[in-house]
Amino acid sequence: MLSFLAVLIDGTIYASWLFLVAAGLTVIYGVMRILNMAHGSFYAIGAYAAASAIGWYFADGTGSAGVSFLILIGAALVAGLVVGTLVERGLLRFMYGRDETLMVIITYALLLILEDAMKIVFGVNPYFAYQPYTALGRSTIAGLKVSNYDLVLIGIAVAVGLALWGWLERTNLGKILRAVIHDREVARAMGVNVRRMFTLTFLIGTTLGALAGALTAPSISVVPGIGVEVIVLAFAVVVVGGMGSIEGAAVGALLLGLSRAAAVHFAPQFELFVIYGVMSLVLAIRPQGLFGRTLVRKI
Repeated sequence: MLSFLAVLIDGTIYASWLFLVAAGLTVIYGVMRILNMAHGSFYAIGAYAAASAIGWYFADGTGSAGVSFLILIGAALVAGLVVGTLVERGLLRFMYGRDETLMVIITYALLLILEDAMKIVFGVNPYFAYQPYTALGRSTIAGLKVSNYDLVLIGIAVAVGLALWGWLERTNLGKILRAVIHDREVARAMGVNVRRMFTLTFLIGTTLGALAGALTAPSISVVPGIGVEVIVLAFAVVVVGGMGSIEGAAVGALLLGLSRAAAVHFAPQFELFVIYGVMSLVLAIRPQGLFGRTLVRKI
């Protein structure tokens, strides 16, 4: 029973991280139909911004955990909004309406450019922002030691998921966005400023990606290449859950997180394979993902 509890706790923690990483990607695809390969770079930029801000805050050896959390979130918001605005206004707005395959190529090129830009700005040495992680200490759950920071991460993931769902399902702006998702041409004919909706959606997506990176920074060493590593996992989550579905991203993250935790505890030799195995199994049974909608082709 202790092993199963460990799987449940570890899997939920990993799933919360996966959801935070994938949420911005699925929001952008759901509204804009852009498979954003550069999403991993926004994650990395958020991690670098947060690590730099935390390093500055704790430079004199003093500081509080509460303030450090505000710094993490503030750094993510600033990084996501600034970089997202530059990318959307400077590049993507000229590409709207193009073929989805072309958009994948463009965002992949952007990923390569941003990866090199981060090396120029931040260098290649690792950045550390461990202070918020260690400041919260640990708790004991049924005999298992669990980091309080990881428990906070679960709460943040739940809050982000509920906020996105409430925004899309319970607000007028969310209803407009869902109209754009279902039929852009009709939404435009009804007076909706589709391009403005695209700008808002992209900024939300980039900010969520930067937030995921900022919240991950205290538990890792921030080094070049972390964005490339997470983009594959983010794609796995949205593919399993269904492209563009917030509920699907949550269920997909939970399914993959628990599967990976079970592999780590009971069959560690399959840890690297299990996520892609689950993804392959889901796609074999339901190609559009668990919560994906079958799209009607316009002729």
